[in-house]
Amino acid sequence: MTAQAPVRTEQRPAPAQVAEHTAWSTPGIKVLVAGIVGVAAAIALLLNARTQAGSTATTLDWAGAILLIAAVLLLIGLTPVVPGQARVIQLFGKYRGTTRDPGLQWVNPFTRRIKVSTRIRNHETAQAKVNDADGNPIEIAAVVVWRVQDTAKAIYAVDEYTKFVAIQTETAVRHIASSYPYTSQKEGDLSLRENVEEITGQLSAEIADRVRPAGVDIIESRLTRLSYAAEIAQAMLRQQAASAVVGARYRIVEGAVGMVQLALKRLEEEGVVELDEERKAAMVSNLLVVLCSEQATQQVVNTGSLYQ
Repeated sequence: MTAQAPVRTEQRPAPAQVAEHTAWSTPGIKVLVAGIVGVAAAIALLLNARTQAGSTATTLDWAGAILLIAAVLLLIGLTPVVPGQARVIQLFGKYRGTTRDPGLQWVNPFTRRIKVSTRIRNHETAQAKVNDADGNPIEIAAVVVWRVQDTAKAIYAVDEYTKFVAIQTETAVRHIASSYPYTSQKEGDLSLRENVEEITGQLSAEIADRVRPAGVDIIESRLTRLSYAAEIAQAMLRQQAASAVVGARYRIVEGAVGMVQLALKRLEEEGVVELDEERKAAMVSNLLVVLCSEQATQQVVNTGSLYQ
């Protein structure tokens, strides 16, 4: 038994030279407290400056303003990170790392913090009409389970990684559907209907290869719909019914021939009756008619001699 060679996937463009690494951050609870205290102290200094005069008031104003700016910067740097979410840290257009630790974190207040979900997601493709390897139009759809593994690639290597995954998944589904027949004509050849596990395995591998530049991990993929298109569905159903009838007839004839052979062999071995070739042929004909007929046969009693 020989199986069809796996589908070759074309080479993908090289992803951007960026990979995820951990950004510098510190727990933000203490920073939050320090920021609140700093704001309160700055307000107190500014209010106290109103009761003073001369250089003392000026000094208090400057001290209060500087303290207020520092406290605000501390508060601006606070970044909440919820479980299942990461923050990509970007400073002046340059990637500085990713923060995945859940909780309140403090990072450089001048950085841009981009939210990236690392939760497991489902994407179900739209029902697509594709010609299989035999040229028959079929309707196919699939669902893929995925998540972001490398946040840096997801943000910087592709544009809108969710749409990228959706388009590449549909492309892979169409490619797999057009590479194999709906049903195999030869024993051992892969087909979409009879070899679901092998087909879904190749589908997962091709999707994973296509979305790797986006830093996406494919967990699983499954076909959710697989059928002939409406315009040929009835014809294919008749073809399948005819194939089933032929297969059933083949089994019936095969069994009937075996039973006739067994009957002739037992009669000859036990010496029940001696039959010449003509009577053997008649007996074989009668037995095959009885065993292969779809309708009940009626017994005919011969009242004459064996040859009349």
